[in-house]
Amino acid sequence: MIFALFTKTSILRIYIKIGNTSFLLMNYTTLISVDELNKILDSEFLVLFDCRHDLFNPRFGREEYIKSHIAKSIFVNVSENLSGEKNGVNGRHPLPDFNHFADWLGQNGVDNNKQVVAYDSSGGIYGARLWWMLRWLGHNQVAVLNGGWQAWVANSGRTEISENKKNTTCFKPTQKNLQVNEIQILGKLGTSDLYLLDARSRSRFNGKGETLDPVAGHIPGAINRFYEDNLDDKGFFKPANLLKKEFLEVLPTDAPEKVVHTCGSGISACHNLLAMEVSDLPGSKLYPGSWSAWISDPKRPIA
Repeated sequence: MIFALFTKTSILRIYIKIGNTSFLLMNYTTLISVDELNKILDSEFLVLFDCRHDLFNPRFGREEYIKSHIAKSIFVNVSENLSGEKNGVNGRHPLPDFNHFADWLGQNGVDNNKQVVAYDSSGGIYGARLWWMLRWLGHNQVAVLNGGWQAWVANSGRTEISENKKNTTCFKPTQKNLQVNEIQILGKLGTSDLYLLDARSRSRFNGKGETLDPVAGHIPGAINRFYEDNLDDKGFFKPANLLKKEFLEVLPTDAPEKVVHTCGSGISACHNLLAMEVSDLPGSKLYPGSWSAWISDPKRPIA
């Protein structure tokens, strides 16, 4: 007999019962705690990715991984593995080719039955990028480590310095309609069918202190929700009910399918998207190119 339980953290847990014994089949779809990850760390059905990164220091992630990382984890280069080729109009971190990314997943041990977990040391923004990209390919069995690297170390989780690699397998993607482009945004801009939620800091949103893009400001009509507001003072995601309350206070709609997430280049926007899923506000979409792609055409309006 197979039965399922939904938890308060939006995690679907599926059990199979044989006789009087129930076995947990992994199916974490938003967040996973340190304790939960520790229990499944040696499972052959787990693929764990280290997504540590620094936008201002491209060597940071690899250097930190070499120093130490969670046991069994595989290093992910955010700029190389989670981004595609830039062409001047698609932003600073464009999505990679759909099929190429699916092949990369297979080369790193991910098939359609694997539980994927991502972690970083930046509050989850880079882990959330990988989380969203797997969902883009139709794989929902992916979660971000709540509290990240810092929480793992603070709880004396197993670490190592040896590099890991999984046996090559085959990942079969199913593309999901989880994103929008500039044409779609322009067609609905200023209407009640579109609510843009910008994850950048309030200063960058307001056009002050811009250090990453050549033009400052935001897309007209966008609403600011800094991704760090999803976290408590210890770096963990806030409780689901509090996140939901805060999002509904910011958004002029309770229809999450009308919400499109944006930021500077499509990374921290995934953090807000993940937080909405955690808070039981599913169905919002991502504008992958975000501000850095929007400003590539001077004819597009800015505020």
